[in-house]
Amino acid sequence: MSFNDDARIDSSKVRRRGRGRGRTTGIAAGGGGIAVLAVFLIAQFTGVDLSGLVSDPGMGGGGASEQIVSEEIQGCETGADANEDIDCRMAGAADSLDRYWSTEAAALGITDYVTPDFWLFSDATNTGCGSATSASGPFYCPPEQALYVDTVFYDQLRSSYGASGGPLAQMYVVGHEWGHHIQQLSGAFERADRSDTGPGSDTIRLEVQADCYAGAWVGAASTIADDTGTTFLEPVTPAQVADALDAAAAVGDDRIQQASGSEVDSDTWTHGSAEQRQRWFEAGRTGGSTACDTFAVPAAQL
Repeated sequence: MSFNDDARIDSSKVRRRGRGRGRTTGIAAGGGGIAVLAVFLIAQFTGVDLSGLVSDPGMGGGGASEQIVSEEIQGCETGADANEDIDCRMAGAADSLDRYWSTEAAALGITDYVTPDFWLFSDATNTGCGSATSASGPFYCPPEQALYVDTVFYDQLRSSYGASGGPLAQMYVVGHEWGHHIQQLSGAFERADRSDTGPGSDTIRLEVQADCYAGAWVGAASTIADDTGTTFLEPVTPAQVADALDAAAAVGDDRIQQASGSEVDSDTWTHGSAEQRQRWFEAGRTGGSTACDTFAVPAAQL
């Protein structure tokens, strides 16, 4: 999916943050290949609190106090910029997603839609859900109502999982995490039992619903316009949809277990199979956000 070159992008919705001096806390990003990969896979596309996987900032754990430094991303004004630069692509996706959900949220009974914070980071950062590294993958932090993305993940999506990782696949990731924000606003997080795993569990229902919400945005994306009336994105092509579906499948629990050399065990799943993630993405893309009530279907149909 490509941006229209003349589209005007409001890049203020996305900021980049880093750390000041001081020792870092949490998970080491390098070395220990299998261990780091395991943390990365477990955390992938998570919509739940990461504090169980990483250390809590301010709670000790071997790190000196640090200053979080944030800055606006630069040079991201048009769709042409978004087509050329990954940070600008994130800004363009955020602008489009925010405009979509500012009106679409009402269809899900959300009367108080608010824009989430969106942070890009490199290597490591402290968050309201703990100390995150590149190994954590993209995630949404409910207490902060904020998305966190280290764009290095997109290289890992290709190198570690064999996904093509094109522009729509990258924006699907953002759409998925924005979907978790919608769940936070709708109360889905609060109602769900996030302690269970396996087929029919609420954890899987949350994750595939976020996939569905990402698909709903993709289905409408070519109709969403900037303040001048220029649509942000060109109509999606079948090849681009296939690219997004490829990314969705690559992070299915069954694919992750196979990639790590483990036996496929559906009782431990937390995010859904490759087939489930693809199917619910397509349900949203073709049916819109109201087709995404994953909590209303029996486990056998999930």
